Amino acid sequence: MDYDIRLADRLRAYLAEIPELEIEEKKMFNVLNFMVNGKTCVCVSGENLMCRFDPKLQEEIAERHGYQTMLMKGKEYKGYCYINPEGIKAKNDFEYFVNLCLEFNKTAKSSKK
Repeated sequence: MDYDIRLADRLRAYLAEIPELEIEEKKMFNVLNFMVNGKTCVCVSGENLMCRFDPKLQEEIAERHGYQTMLMKGKEYKGYCYINPEGIKAKNDFEYFVNLCLEFNKTAKSSKK
């Protein structure tokens, strides 16, 4: 599945407005991964936003409109979710989810190289 170019451009434009971020884009596993300060932060997967957030917020975020559980090998993957297009249609909802990812990125561990 290819990723939604318009959503990628929307995310790219939003992140570009935040000067202290070092952003790198990587295409991997059929998603466009936006790495912030060397760590996976938020991705575009198909037409969905794939969010990386503090796993302690899982229940709270699961209540949000557009939330979809991220499953890997049949198990829920804590600290990650998909947000479908309806959940990020409004500017304030889009910004909520991206900011959620950016906030967690400050304390998230980098993947092993």
